[in-house]
Amino acid sequence: MKTIACIGAGNIGTILMKSAQGKAKIGFADVDINKAANAAKPIKGTVFSSNTEAAKAGDYIFLAVKPQVLSSVLTEISPVIRIRSQKGKNIILVSMAAGWPISKIQLAVSGIGADAPAARTPQQAIPVMRIMPNTPVLVSQGMIAFCTSQNFPLAELDELKAILDGAGSTDQVDETLMDAVTALSGSGPAFAFQFIEALADGGVLTGISREKALHYAAQTVMGAASMVLQTGKHPGELKDMVASPAGVTIEGIAALERASFRGAVISAVEAAWKRAQKLV
Repeated sequence: MKTIACIGAGNIGTILMKSAQGKAKIGFADVDINKAANAAKPIKGTVFSSNTEAAKAGDYIFLAVKPQVLSSVLTEISPVIRIRSQKGKNIILVSMAAGWPISKIQLAVSGIGADAPAARTPQQAIPVMRIMPNTPVLVSQGMIAFCTSQNFPLAELDELKAILDGAGSTDQVDETLMDAVTALSGSGPAFAFQFIEALADGGVLTGISREKALHYAAQTVMGAASMVLQTGKHPGELKDMVASPAGVTIEGIAALERASFRGAVISAVEAAWKRAQKLV
């Protein structure tokens, strides 16, 4: 059974490790040792005393840290990674840091710096998977986009995909789309939460209690999303099924159009995409 070393014990990394339970041996490293211990305890995982110790143990090393921290983490673990690689150990890096392309991660762990010319051919570099999970992985309903380096072994891809599938839906994309995915599915839950809150506010305005309005709004959005996924119908077609001529729903749709609802949502995704491109 493979060993996963998860560097970073935040919410997303911890949940992904729970989905790997029973499929791999799991351990955590974090600057806050108590945080690592709390993440490891429910799944009977290991606590590593340092990132270096985690790098020595992991077959799959999950880099579950913020983009601005990744550089220092890679600098810290790269000597261990290089020694293990030179000894013929198969190591996979799995990064969830937005804005960090695979080539930059490979260069950083090579020890020559993230901005230096490549010292190794793509076939010689450490295999890397980039993933972009969103917060609904916390309830096993996440969307996890991923891409891999050129030299990524197919058998490892299948195994890692099986691990990630436990947290939601996975999809492989070209790396050029990762910033767009970050904006759409990575940031998208926040936009959806705003819509649910606004929908509930509308219910409160019309006389429904706050608790009941939130329940109705959340269930309505979840049901509508399930209809899109399960029927395969275009959202516009499903919308038309609800909107009767001169009815209640079309009146509400007209109000949304007057407020540029769709344009605002499109602009939100575009703004998030532009920001993702500037992270590193």
